[in-house]
Amino acid sequence: MPARYHSLPSLTAIASFEAAARCASFKKAADDLNVTPAAISHQVKSLEAELGFQVFNRYHRGVELNEAGAFLYVAIQRGFGEISSAIDQLQLRADDDAVTIEATTAVSAFFLTPRLTRFWAHRGHIPVSQNVTDLPGTSPTSDLCIFYGEDAPNSGDCRLLFRDRISILASPEFAARFSAQNLTDLTKMPLIHLTASDARWTGWQSFLEMLGVTIDLGPSHYVNNYAIALQAAQDGVGAVLGWETLTRGLISSGSLVKLFPDSIEAPHGFYITARKNAPARAIELRDWLLAAD
Repeated sequence: MPARYHSLPSLTAIASFEAAARCASFKKAADDLNVTPAAISHQVKSLEAELGFQVFNRYHRGVELNEAGAFLYVAIQRGFGEISSAIDQLQLRADDDAVTIEATTAVSAFFLTPRLTRFWAHRGHIPVSQNVTDLPGTSPTSDLCIFYGEDAPNSGDCRLLFRDRISILASPEFAARFSAQNLTDLTKMPLIHLTASDARWTGWQSFLEMLGVTIDLGPSHYVNNYAIALQAAQDGVGAVLGWETLTRGLISSGSLVKLFPDSIEAPHGFYITARKNAPARAIELRDWLLAAD
């Protein structure tokens, strides 16, 4: 029998863990998967035995993810999201009129999806499939791709979608708790760092250097996904660097606030590229996004 892909644990155990983590309950996970709570418990214990560490803290009234479990849960969610996105694309491919557009998790969640809602209000006859991925490079099967950088891909029609500014954001409760007066106060507060594989993303040190500030940074929390970084900031974990166009909705709703008036222009721009021979409906969507505010 061939070895399992990348020596992954049982997919049944992974699915059981994902449901238990998402529901924060073995019983609710069992209802979700139409199995018994004992089956969920067995699969989670089997997963922990294979991994060599626990993923839940167990209490009399229930369970909660520990640090290792939370890290694994985010990775599994991303993996399931990629699988779901691929299936959606394959199903939509049956319709030759479907437009596929590729973007990162953060760009999709905070920029593209809200605009697609408005696009469909006027052009609901154009089906759109989002290919959400944080992996570098573009898929040759995507009609459109939104990316952050300066260098256009080797092929296709590339246009500047928007340039952005970067500022420091946090939850209102976090801002009230620390009452920061100037940038030197960053030494006293926890900061959320994005460990992105793309070196073009601006980190805290680069941000402060561009403002001419040299300080030792405060306690650090690290995540490898910008959407997770923003969620952590909303939960009061720490301050985060916010790309203002991407975070406009979070600021407007009051979920995040600016800690300081200081900001910098992002070193790179967000571009949208259309592959060669992209269908007319893809160009129609691209042009609409270029004109939308």
